Amino acid sequence: MIRYSILGDLEVRKAGRVCTPTAPKVRQVLVLLLLRANRLVQVDAIIEELWGESPPKSALITAQTYIYQLRKLIKCEQLAPAGHDPLLTLPTGYRLQIDPAQLDACTFAELLGLGLRLLEDGQPQAASQRLTEALALWSGPAFANISRGPLLSRHAVHLEEQRLRALQLRIQADVQLRRERELIGELRSLVAAYPLNEWFHGQLIGALHKAGRRDEAVRAYRRVSTVLSRELGIDPSPALQRLHQELLTAGASPMPSPTRSGAGRER
Repeated sequence: MIRYSILGDLEVRKAGRVCTPTAPKVRQVLVLLLLRANRLVQVDAIIEELWGESPPKSALITAQTYIYQLRKLIKCEQLAPAGHDPLLTLPTGYRLQIDPAQLDACTFAELLGLGLRLLEDGQPQAASQRLTEALALWSGPAFANISRGPLLSRHAVHLEEQRLRALQLRIQADVQLRRERELIGELRSLVAAYPLNEWFHGQLIGALHKAGRRDEAVRAYRRVSTVLSRELGIDPSPALQRLHQELLTAGASPMPSPTRSGAGRER
């Protein structure tokens, strides 16, 4: 089966053989077509992606040349059945027809939706498994080896938001499964990578206290408070402040850990 990967480096594989185009602009066009697989991509959108607001006079002909090179790759690498051209020319653009199962981004979206439904249905074990599978599809930033024009840049931001959403949901599922101790290391890495994301900080503080490490939880709150004050000139959100107050007043029994994705503000 032919596989298209964009959750990391762009890669095209057939039976383990790498068939990724090498020309930078051709790769850029391919990613744009993959992101809108089975839907029309206007020629104007391709031109905007490749040249922004200052396309050359030859932009249309050059874009058509890149499409021709993609068709040639599809034929030479036998990426479609004989006599079948999955790259259709339409009156105002092109459509790349593929099975959604061939594209990792489509599989990711399906697993993310399934994980969310399972979590809402009170099945955290199954939800955690599906969301772990979804996140495993990522090997780095989306299409990391591709130059990004305005359209691909927006798509990359959207995909990263979806990845963070999947990560939050998986953490919620693991908290419901009482895996806080196992989460501490991961959450420390996440607050280092996303220092202004109060939700991750809240989860770390709660996990530390659940693990009986209340002093570390208090220090974790002080760190996020300092970062927010220094970087944004603001105090922690009301949710984090309440969490801190619970820390200070809690007795020997562990406090509930925040599990809702809306706990704290994400900046």
